[in-house]
Amino acid sequence: MAKYRICLIEGDGIGHEVIPATRRVLDAAGFDAEYVHAEAGYEYFLDHGTSVPQATYDAVENTHATLFGAATSPTGEKPKGFAGAIRHLRQKYNLYANVRPTKTRPVPGAYENVDLVIVRENTQGLYVEQERRYGDVAIADTVITKDASDRIGRYAANLAMKRDKRLTVVHKANVLPVTQGLFLNTILDHCKTVEGLNTSTMIVDNAAMQLVRNPRQFDVMVMTNMFGDILSDLAAGLVGGLGIAASGNVGDKFGIFESVHGSAPDIAGQGISNPTASILAAVIMLDHIGDHETARRLDNAVNRVLAEGPRTRDLGGTANTKEFTDAVIAAL
Repeated sequence: MAKYRICLIEGDGIGHEVIPATRRVLDAAGFDAEYVHAEAGYEYFLDHGTSVPQATYDAVENTHATLFGAATSPTGEKPKGFAGAIRHLRQKYNLYANVRPTKTRPVPGAYENVDLVIVRENTQGLYVEQERRYGDVAIADTVITKDASDRIGRYAANLAMKRDKRLTVVHKANVLPVTQGLFLNTILDHCKTVEGLNTSTMIVDNAAMQLVRNPRQFDVMVMTNMFGDILSDLAAGLVGGLGIAASGNVGDKFGIFESVHGSAPDIAGQGISNPTASILAAVIMLDHIGDHETARRLDNAVNRVLAEGPRTRDLGGTANTKEFTDAVIAAL
């Protein structure tokens, strides 16, 4: 019997390419797992009228962790009954912490010596999707609770204590003192109880500038949902772009790990997508479930291929998905 059971959800577009590539790498690394394949996403919704079927819930709930490929979320008015698969799964399983490591990789144009983690509250803020329109006026609610703020603050503080003991709380309480103020002050109250933690605060617009000017000043950053969505993509741009950006959606019981890029319909099916982000999502997953040795081997193999080639087209190379994956396997 395999030591781990892992749910694989390809999702949409290039998810059908990067997840199989990631499984090939995990198999080559000797990861002792049984895989359960499940479906979710916009493509599934168009065929079946729901973005996440019951069989997928069963798979997520009966495995140690889930790897998710890519999801399409149509812009503009959503089809009736549609709920974005990954956002829905985050809400259903209370995956309150979105964890986005940003680390320098050996790719052209990357900032040197960057090693930070953005922790994003994953269930509230403006992303509760409570919108309404009155003629020419549109209103969106933002929801911030003390319990959720305390929960994400504790997660971020615990992570910071395992790293460099530095935590930056990013906020906009100068303009939104009720909602952002509740988030900020709740986290600061907890941080006062953590001996040895060096806590600072920063207004979000300044944080954006400081990330560009000197990202090395940060270690762990924690913020609300939309700020984390935006700043984590900005941070990814400092070290090579979304093609190498991975994240974990973590709760008290379940974890879903994903590449950050979208479904890339313009290149889907051509076999040229970059599987790096998906492989690095597997690295985060491996650390989460406790297989740190395999995680380090995969991380080192990816770095070696990024440094020596072949690289995929988005990183200035010519390799297709299979060629890059083969190179990572060889580097193992």
